Amino acid sequence: MTVAAQTDSFVHPDRLFPADPEIRRIARGLYASVSELPILSPHGHTDARWFAENGPFANPTELFLKPDHYLFRMLYSQGVPMEAMGIPTGQDAADEGQDPRAIWRLFARHYYLFRGTPSRLWLDYAFHELFGLNERLNAENADAYYDRISEKLATPEFLPRALYHRFRIEVLSTTDAATDPLVHHQALNADASWDGRILPTFRPDAVIDPDQKQFAHHLHLLGELTKEDTHTWKGYLRALRRRREFFKQHGAVATDHGHPTACTLDLGPEEAGRLFTSVIGIHPRHHGSTPKEHEHFRAQMLTEMARMSLDDGLVMQLHPGSVRNHNAKIFAKYGLDKGADIPGPTNYVHALQPLLGRFGNEPNFSLIVFTLDESTYSRELAPLAGHYPALKLGPPWWFHDSPEGMDRFRSCVTETAGFYNTVGFNDDTRAFFSIPGRHDTARRMDAGFLAKLVAEHRLDEDEAFEVMRELTYGLAKKAYHL
Repeated sequence: MTVAAQTDSFVHPDRLFPADPEIRRIARGLYASVSELPILSPHGHTDARWFAENGPFANPTELFLKPDHYLFRMLYSQGVPMEAMGIPTGQDAADEGQDPRAIWRLFARHYYLFRGTPSRLWLDYAFHELFGLNERLNAENADAYYDRISEKLATPEFLPRALYHRFRIEVLSTTDAATDPLVHHQALNADASWDGRILPTFRPDAVIDPDQKQFAHHLHLLGELTKEDTHTWKGYLRALRRRREFFKQHGAVATDHGHPTACTLDLGPEEAGRLFTSVIGIHPRHHGSTPKEHEHFRAQMLTEMARMSLDDGLVMQLHPGSVRNHNAKIFAKYGLDKGADIPGPTNYVHALQPLLGRFGNEPNFSLIVFTLDESTYSRELAPLAGHYPALKLGPPWWFHDSPEGMDRFRSCVTETAGFYNTVGFNDDTRAFFSIPGRHDTARRMDAGFLAKLVAEHRLDEDEAFEVMRELTYGLAKKAYHL
């Protein structure tokens, strides 16, 4: 079966707009006013190597399925083995012998599983808008899809740099370990032919969280890179400051912290130094630090990172509440980021109080907080952001990065925190081709939310157009100093 070129697209022009005709009319106008604005993507996980090397993407399977844990976690939940999706066992294992076309056919046969999910919205958008496909993906047209996409990927118009401009991306941030040498960012900065902005983001979890795998190794590497003694508290802090400055020199505007909880502490230097000594295990009578000490150390380091942000101006992002690698068998066999990170309840009011008590009133400090715990929106996060000048709310993250999640977020936080204590939208994705679809979804949902306020005479229409532009572009630009 071939992929038909139909007049009527399966991607409806009014998708996600409210069903009420009058509200939909207003939403259409609001969306149209921002639909062509550039994309600001200040937090994500795409690979700077793509843009530095500017080589073609391999095939549809490598492009869509492999980087997107939303996709293979759904297939796995329905009994599709990881191996059948081409997921290698072990971090260094190769998937030689796997036929990407066969994997794509498997994906197409199970595409119905994504009905009603945001993944379906993003994929359909990419298939239609980028590749001109006008039928839903299924088992019958899987090969036609594969051939069309492969044909396009082989053209200059589908090289990473060309797509960066086609997507109207103004800024794209990656997320990088504190010890990353940033060689691809350096290459991009040195390339006079490249006019895009690919910014690194400082992610120090591996050298801050004692529960991270190979924590001791990364601590040693941090010392080697900075020529500091990272087995002393003062040397460790100096090393982190040096790496932050290195990231800033290569364009970084933010840090990112993926801690299990939002817990913070504000210990004195001597007490913090003793905790550090215990955690890294250099005391002669040390018999192993405790989980409580690990949590306290992470909590203290968030406050230390806030202190450094006040000094160097990097925006601080906190993504707590994910129980990482919940499926121990999958983690042991396939490694990190295989779709088994599960949201957990998160406390913010008491957890953030030490940090906010110290730095929350500082005009030159900015903390953007995300959550996987929706129950905290109206109870904790909106009141906190509605008071502390330094605190802003990040958009719905991961499992709530969806139409319903976006709508619940706006409904819960706006009446207390308003629009201007939020930071617009960021896509937080490894799947490069999903970026336009994700931002389009957010713009449509915001248009619908604002249209409802206009229709209920809670907001004047001229105000709605102003807010729409801010949610799409202005708030992110201001929050991340772009």
